[in-house]
Amino acid sequence: MPHVTRSILIIKPSSLGDVVHTLPAVALIRAAYPNANITWVINPEWAPLLRGNKCINHIHIFPRGELGGLGLATRLLPWMRHTGRLRPDVALDFQGLFRSALIGRASHPRQFYGMSDAREGARRFYDHVAPVDRDVHAVERYLALVEKFGVPVERPLSFPLPTGDPIQRFDDDVPFVLLHPFARGSRKSLSDLAVEEFCRALAPYRVVLAGRAKRELPLSDNCLNLLNHTTVLQLIWLIRRARFVVSVDSGPMHIAAAVSDRLLSIHNWSDPRKVGPYNDKAWVWKDGQLTQVSDLPVTRGKPKSRRFRRTDVSQLIPLVRHYLA
Repeated sequence: MPHVTRSILIIKPSSLGDVVHTLPAVALIRAAYPNANITWVINPEWAPLLRGNKCINHIHIFPRGELGGLGLATRLLPWMRHTGRLRPDVALDFQGLFRSALIGRASHPRQFYGMSDAREGARRFYDHVAPVDRDVHAVERYLALVEKFGVPVERPLSFPLPTGDPIQRFDDDVPFVLLHPFARGSRKSLSDLAVEEFCRALAPYRVVLAGRAKRELPLSDNCLNLLNHTTVLQLIWLIRRARFVVSVDSGPMHIAAAVSDRLLSIHNWSDPRKVGPYNDKAWVWKDGQLTQVSDLPVTRGKPKSRRFRRTDVSQLIPLVRHYLA
C-alpha cells in the first residue's frame, strides 16, 4: 500500500520572478492534496509574496543573507538541524541548484523530486527526476515537476498573490502608468534618456516610477518618483491599480503578468518566449517590434537582440495611451 502524503516541502528560496512562477504549481498541489501540511522554503525578502496564501501552511525561512563570511558554520548548522526535523513525505525542488537540493535532502523526505535541467550536480540528490525542456517558460517547467509528482495540470492556472499594501497619501483615483525601468545589471535596464523621454511623451498623464535605482533622475512634472521607496507589497498594490504597466525583464514584470493583462515587457537581450510575461494578452517589445505574447514566434533559436533606445519610446506611446483612454 503506498504511503499517504500528509506533508509536502516546497523548495524555492528565490528570486522574485521565480517565486511568482512557482505559485501555479503549488496551487495545483494544494488542490490535489487539500489536507496536506505544505511548507515553503523561501528567502526572507520574498516571504511577503506568500502572505495570505491558503495553499501554504508554513514558511521555512532560508536566511541566505546571513550565511556568508567566517560565521557560516555557526549559523548554517543550527538551521540545517532545524530543517532536518521537517521530515516531509515529499519534497519538491523547484530551484534546481546544489544548495536547494542539499536543503531538500537535509529535510529527510520520504521521496524527493527534482527537474532534469537542475545544475551543479543537484540531480544526484533526487529520487525522481521530471524531464523538462530548458527552452520553455519557467512556469511550464515547474508544471512538469508537479506532473511527475502525479498532480494533474488543470487550466486556467492560478497565481495567488496578496492584494498588497497601500501607499500613504497616494491618490489612485488619478489614472497613471507604472514604469519599472531598471533591473539588476545594465543589460536589462532602460537608459536614463529613455526614461526621461517616456515621461515627457506621456505628459500630462501621470507616470509613476517604481523599483530600485542607484542614481537620481531629472524628471518632468507629470512623473512621480517612487524609486527606492516601495516594499514588494506596495509594488503589488501599485501594479494592481495602474492603468498600464511598462517594465523591463524583471521580477515586478512577472507580478504584473500574473495579476493584469495591461502590461508591456521590454526585452533588450533576453528571450521573451522563455523569460517573458506568462500571459497571452500582455505585450512584448523585442528588437524594435511590438508583439502580443500570443503572437510570439514559436521557432527555436536565439532571437535577434538590440537595446531599447530613446527613439523607440515613440513606438510605445500609442499603445499606452490606448489603455489610458
